[in-house]
Amino acid sequence: MVLIAVFGLVPVVWSLLLSFQQTDLTSAGTWSGAANYQQMVHDPVFWQAARQTLLYCVLFVPITMALAVPIAVLLNQKVRGMTFYRMAVFAPLVTSTVATGVIFSWLFNPQIGLVNAGLDKLGLPQQGFFQSTGEALPAVVAMTVWGWLGFAVIIYLSALQNVPRELMEAAELDGCGRVKAFRKVELPLLAPASSFLLVWLTINALQLFDEVYVTTKGGPLHASTVLVYYLYQQAFVNFNGGYAAAIGCALFVVILIVTAIQLWLGRRTSHYEAG
Repeated sequence: MVLIAVFGLVPVVWSLLLSFQQTDLTSAGTWSGAANYQQMVHDPVFWQAARQTLLYCVLFVPITMALAVPIAVLLNQKVRGMTFYRMAVFAPLVTSTVATGVIFSWLFNPQIGLVNAGLDKLGLPQQGFFQSTGEALPAVVAMTVWGWLGFAVIIYLSALQNVPRELMEAAELDGCGRVKAFRKVELPLLAPASSFLLVWLTINALQLFDEVYVTTKGGPLHASTVLVYYLYQQAFVNFNGGYAAAIGCALFVVILIVTAIQLWLGRRTSHYEAG
């Protein structure tokens, strides 16, 4: 409890107080009231970063969950080498963000990248990826989906393995094929796992920073600037600590509201009984 208070609650309270001050983080700040929040309302870069954060969430979360379900079904089969396959799917999650960023920077390099080399072999046009204003954010989405897919797969795989075998046998006796049994029996029982993943992945998406910092630095022309990266720029590049704290507090409130709504919807849509 002491550790949580020192490293959790104290920084939150301090940030809230800091958001009402003008400070460069190196000297004592001066009280400015709601000036930082007023600046936020009229800051076009902040709103651009907010829109791009929302767009990233809308792309990243559903794509990750949609890809994870069929992969989890495949990994739930009893075949030789399944332990290796499961480990291979999970490996990107434990790979450092810096290493992931470096790998994808090479893969998506417009001049020497393997992806553009493959597109050239197929006769398709070359892409700019991280160096293109229209492709930078989708490229970040692709990279982070690859990195987080293993986590979603493991959650769904655990849920599938906890589906009572008796239900599947009853479905087979009623004449259900494998696909219909999955759609009618297993898929509804994945609702609690889906609710958990929706909340967890959304929170992580709203806090996106590392991948942007390593690959695009928010560019080009703020095309991949998200809220946490913009907060970092204000705090540790422009030394506008009060404004950065205000952005952090606003994001904190948004995450609380979004999480509360998702949990409420999850309780209404997830129906299961304890064994």
